[in-house]
Amino acid sequence: MLSNMKKIILYFLRGYKKFFSPFLVSLPVVFPVACKFYPTCSEYSSEAIQKYGVFKGFFLSFKRILHCNPISKGGVDIIS
Repeated sequence: MLSNMKKIILYFLRGYKKFFSPFLVSLPVVFPVACKFYPTCSEYSSEAIQKYGVFKGFFLSFKRILHCNPISKGGVDIIS
């Protein structure tokens, strides 16, 4: 059974993916049109939190977001 903290964080990530992310895609001048990574950062974060828990999942998500920069090549990222 998921802890309450996990449930809350996963709820916010689903909300972000459903409501806020489509809005960002509509602003191609400010944000890139597509994510350079697969899975996207929000999907990666959800998987990491489900697999490792809140603290380690958040840490892995934070590292992933730091890799999202103009210099990065992107690619497939597996939760390890």
